[in-house]
Amino acid sequence: MTETITKPAKLTVPPRTIMTPGPVEVDPRVLRALSLPILGQFDPSFTNIMNENMTMLRQVFQTQNHWAYPIDGTSRAGIEALIAALIEPGDKMLVPIYGRFGDLFVEIGERYGAEIHTLDSEWGTVFDQEAIIAEIKRIHPKIVTLVHGETSTGRMQPLDKIGSYCREEDVLLVVDCVATFCGADIRPDEWCIDALIGGAQKCLSIPSGITPITYNERVEHIILKRKKVERGIATAEERKRSTGLPIRSNYFDLGQLQDYWSERRLNHHTEATSMNYALHQGLELVLEEGLDNRFARHKLNEKALMAGILAMGLELFGDPSCKMPTVTCVRVPEGINADQVRRVLLEHFRIEIAGSFGALQGKIWRIGTMGYGCRQDNVLAVLAGLEASLIRCGAVVRRGEGLQAAIDVYDAAD
Repeated sequence: MTETITKPAKLTVPPRTIMTPGPVEVDPRVLRALSLPILGQFDPSFTNIMNENMTMLRQVFQTQNHWAYPIDGTSRAGIEALIAALIEPGDKMLVPIYGRFGDLFVEIGERYGAEIHTLDSEWGTVFDQEAIIAEIKRIHPKIVTLVHGETSTGRMQPLDKIGSYCREEDVLLVVDCVATFCGADIRPDEWCIDALIGGAQKCLSIPSGITPITYNERVEHIILKRKKVERGIATAEERKRSTGLPIRSNYFDLGQLQDYWSERRLNHHTEATSMNYALHQGLELVLEEGLDNRFARHKLNEKALMAGILAMGLELFGDPSCKMPTVTCVRVPEGINADQVRRVLLEHFRIEIAGSFGALQGKIWRIGTMGYGCRQDNVLAVLAGLEASLIRCGAVVRRGEGLQAAIDVYDAAD
């Protein structure tokens, strides 16, 4: 009996205005870069792109670290790569948790055998830095992992004191700045942060699938000590230095990846050429705009969005003193179905905003103003669409006032 072959459906992608905490809209210039011809991974033209990406990443991370390069994979890949490199079974790892993504550090750390210690802060708040310092002093971990911008709650953890204390106590500080990279000011050298994981699909505004990381010599020392020595390739110096337990992951072996991103160009995997084009173009756009201008743009659009939300009669969620400039959390009005409002907004306005997780599910909406999507037209569109969707779903709002309040913010900034 002959099998009937069904003709595959044509790929269709509906237009959207994405105002979530990620992924976000991609700049058209990045999309064009993705369509450039494929080069071989050792072609001098491509390795030059790799070198330029490292140079630009140092500038955008605002660091003097030598090692600043991308990991192929989503942001979680960058987080796991650094945990895999630094944690050996039994190592103490302190994880202060004030939202969903602190738990991700716990989950990955447990898989690599860490002795996990946690601190918890109510969702919608952050930690007093002295509380974290006191816990570091009490347990003396090998590594402290912190989320800089917690998208599940829209809060941003201050870091300027924690790193200097970690440095004094020979403790490593690893920071997830996935949601703040290219959208908020972060100073790893000044704040004594040993390793940072950035994000692609948020304020950098390129597709998910490549993750910028950077780390200093303290981290590199551990990586080289744990580097797996390959027969016939390793130098005498590498064999002498390799005294630690090898990094468990092959794909996330930063020792081997360093060889790949160094002048040695030792093959580790086939590099994601098109994603490196996207990264290059995205970083070019950040530097072209200027970091200070970019940070100011995110704050301006955040201010306009918040003014509109409040003028509409809605309430914001969380401690305002530690709010992220790139994510705004809005309380769902009593008696209103959060998902129904989001559905109306998507179906009728083609605008997507996000719900939340855990205890906050159904209680808040999260609106991202990130990267290329962080624009006046998008802010005004989401305010107009949200007002109409709320009215459609039975909510009482102050009609028209949200838009006017946001426009007032923009007029005052001109």
